[in-house]
Amino acid sequence: MFHFFQFLLALPIRMLFPTKIIGKENIPKGACILSSNHTSNLDAVIFAVKTWEKKYYLAKKELFKNKLFGFFLKKLGAVKIDRQSNDVLAIKNCLKLLKNNKKLFIFPEGTRVHNENMELGEIKQGVTMFAIKAKVPIVPIFILRQPKLFRRNKIFIGKPFTLEEFYGRRLDSEELGKAGEIVLAKMEEIRQQSLKSLTKKK
Repeated sequence: MFHFFQFLLALPIRMLFPTKIIGKENIPKGACILSSNHTSNLDAVIFAVKTWEKKYYLAKKELFKNKLFGFFLKKLGAVKIDRQSNDVLAIKNCLKLLKNNKKLFIFPEGTRVHNENMELGEIKQGVTMFAIKAKVPIVPIFILRQPKLFRRNKIFIGKPFTLEEFYGRRLDSEELGKAGEIVLAKMEEIRQQSLKSLTKKK
């Protein structure tokens, strides 16, 4: 069913939002967390359509208010989460997916960030907690700019890394904060590589 909806959306998405993904070979087999900056509600949809294997996406519950859009999100692998509370069910579902060898796509900043240089915001603790508890690698991803109709865009995928130095340790706020700094540094690396592609064009 997933690939049916993927195929159904492929042509319109590619025509309306032409996007090139660079570094697909960096996505490992098996469970991992795909950690990306967030520019638009279309980010996850475009990524889902442009990469064949099914992935699961944390999506704020507000996106499901539109029943049609919510229907497509579910078919594309969206996992509903309430960002205003400690959504225990969503957390359990995410850990279960990772332990079942699935891929989880997360926006670690927790919200869309719009600024001229696409600078990264604060990394929330969810991405580090999932990666450490499930003992899976993180793949840093950077979306070059906000999707706009008919404007060419690029998504860069970096090499996976782990937070294994935190495995088995007590995960208090301080430890998760240290892990978050590592995630931010890795995402900043791929951001800098992405921005170089704009410089080369000029």
